[in-house]
Amino acid sequence: MDEVKIHLCAYWTHFIWRYTMSNIYYSSTRGNHEKLTFSEAVVKGIAPDGGLYVPSKFPKLVFNDDLLNLSYQDLAKKILSLYIEDFSIEEISYCVDHAYDSKFRELLIAPIETLDKASFIELYHGKTLAFKDMALSILPYLLKTASKKLAIKEKIVILTATSGDTGKAALEGFADVDGIEIIVFYPTKGVSDVQKRQMTTQGGANVTVLGITGNFDDAQNGVKDIFLDEELREELKSKGYTFSSANSINIGRLLPQIVYYVHSYLMLVKEGHIKNGDLINIVVPTGNFGNILAAYYAKNMGLPVQKFICASNTNNVLTDFLNTGVYDIHRKFEMTNTPSMDILISSNLERFLYEISNRDSACVTSLMKSLKQDGRYEITINMKNNLAAFSGGFATDEETVEAIRFLYSQYNYVADTHTAVGFKVYQDYVDETADMTHTLIASTASPYKFTRSVVEGLGMQTEAYNDFELIDILSNATHINVPEPIKDIQDKQILHPRVIDKNNLKKEVVEILK
Repeated sequence: MDEVKIHLCAYWTHFIWRYTMSNIYYSSTRGNHEKLTFSEAVVKGIAPDGGLYVPSKFPKLVFNDDLLNLSYQDLAKKILSLYIEDFSIEEISYCVDHAYDSKFRELLIAPIETLDKASFIELYHGKTLAFKDMALSILPYLLKTASKKLAIKEKIVILTATSGDTGKAALEGFADVDGIEIIVFYPTKGVSDVQKRQMTTQGGANVTVLGITGNFDDAQNGVKDIFLDEELREELKSKGYTFSSANSINIGRLLPQIVYYVHSYLMLVKEGHIKNGDLINIVVPTGNFGNILAAYYAKNMGLPVQKFICASNTNNVLTDFLNTGVYDIHRKFEMTNTPSMDILISSNLERFLYEISNRDSACVTSLMKSLKQDGRYEITINMKNNLAAFSGGFATDEETVEAIRFLYSQYNYVADTHTAVGFKVYQDYVDETADMTHTLIASTASPYKFTRSVVEGLGMQTEAYNDFELIDILSNATHINVPEPIKDIQDKQILHPRVIDKNNLKKEVVEILK
């Protein structure tokens, strides 16, 4: 009887939502004409046509003094409530309060550190020491709330490809969550030793972690193929499973990231670095384009942004795209000291293409078809004109280490490699344009996740030490305490040692869920 009541409640909730004047719904970038609630979109993860779910419009924020007095948690509730209309205020509050709590080592959640005309948004104070915690701390609560609202009977299987940080953050968020199974694939030679140890030592009865012989793009493509395999989905549904994703292709990953850009702007105002209403620039080191896309979404809500500066490593497909309008993956794949950006196929760029094409889903479909068939596409003249607010640049491994050295010697600031790429590209932009607009730089990971390159940047020798020994060396040199989550990580038991062929992802998923 209780189960019948649950189903009736879910039915009437969605009946009311669909037949009232709802402001925001979610549909595919490739235009399959679905109009979904947030709950439906977050559970599905990816659209049946292969597209990504996007909001029907961007709600507006008024940047008045009332916003200045909000905590990170209260700001998150305000922003998410604008996008998630089928959750009650109580449900959104529950998700936010359980996500942004004592698991973050900083009370501000995402503090800023200002050096002259640049401020670093430190997004790595969560449990896994990377910016992925900012969204993956809340995604499990959003997903569980949505699944209850939809009265989903099946166990949700989270399939995730990772270039290093998403995997651990997703594992931390979903481990031992009732009604959820999580499977993570990572490139075994494409992550740092600390990142790999974080994932392979993850406990949890519902957890599987598998290395693959290929790179991140292989893992990401394999996961997408599984999502779009209708026969497999039906087979597993008959066994009581349904797929979802923790990658940034999931709209539930993207929306919470908007919050920290708005919060950082408000902190700049409160600290007197800018006045409310002043324009800022934003620099984001990114490979999959999700983090910078969240900043772009924030601008569409009213955040005063003058320029977005996209920072890449030598896998600079995004730099070339922003400078030429041509996206071409026919290039050598580089393994760099910024492994989280070792990506050639940037999934979230599809959402950006949708916006700069004036939401032309047929155009996006055509571009994605060209990418799949030919490995390249070129956008239209009108779309190129819509790139004016973006600039792209990249840094080599050597330039990255030099940027770490400069930040430490000039400002006593210790940055990880990805943050250093962002700073180097910022320096190049200022040298080229003389634009001294106050700039936010996304600091995406703790320096303790990439100890070898960071210690090199501090001018010390690393050859005689492994990455775990370098943790203590870095702490002794900088007097920065080793973060609790990775203390003695080298002594933890490896629970997930397996490595599989990059072509066997589907086979492994079927075997795990049989």
